[in-house]
Amino acid sequence: MMVLFVLILGSVLTTALVGVNSVTAPQIAKNAEIKLKSSVLEALEIPFQTENVEQTFSNNVKEAEKNGTAYYIAANGDFALPYEGAGLWGPIIGIMAMNPDLEEISGVTIMQQEETPGLGSRIGDAEYLEKFAGKRFTPQLNLVSPGTADGETEIDSISGATMSSKAFVEILNAEHARYQSTLGGS
Repeated sequence: MMVLFVLILGSVLTTALVGVNSVTAPQIAKNAEIKLKSSVLEALEIPFQTENVEQTFSNNVKEAEKNGTAYYIAANGDFALPYEGAGLWGPIIGIMAMNPDLEEISGVTIMQQEETPGLGSRIGDAEYLEKFAGKRFTPQLNLVSPGTADGETEIDSISGATMSSKAFVEILNAEHARYQSTLGGS
């Protein structure tokens, strides 16, 4: 009798979960698309309102693909390049905006990160991400002690979160090299 109860209850709950998933999946996908488009616009420094993200995106950004690599191009020729890599505690995913020669960063956003709250998670703070604007990959970004970055390739590490800072800069360097080899001379 107990086995029959467990089988019936399991079937009912499984059916309910499948039903909830089928109802919510389209909205979840739509929210993910809006989050991506918002991050692209933010990295490219294109102003937008939450209620008109899709319209602003379609008016100002073109989606492109080369050799299986998806990326975005703004009307001014800047590129918005998705990046993803391993942080200290989980993946770091976001958008890096670059000038047309793919050497200078114009903006960086983080859409997902799992770094330690209050420490490594500070890599996602607007104040820290703003420090990347104008930095160059010549030949790559270099992490330096907090408050000492003065060169065009130098980025301050975050005090107490050096490993997260290092992981983030390594992701950007690796993704830049990948895009440079894929899109260089586009």
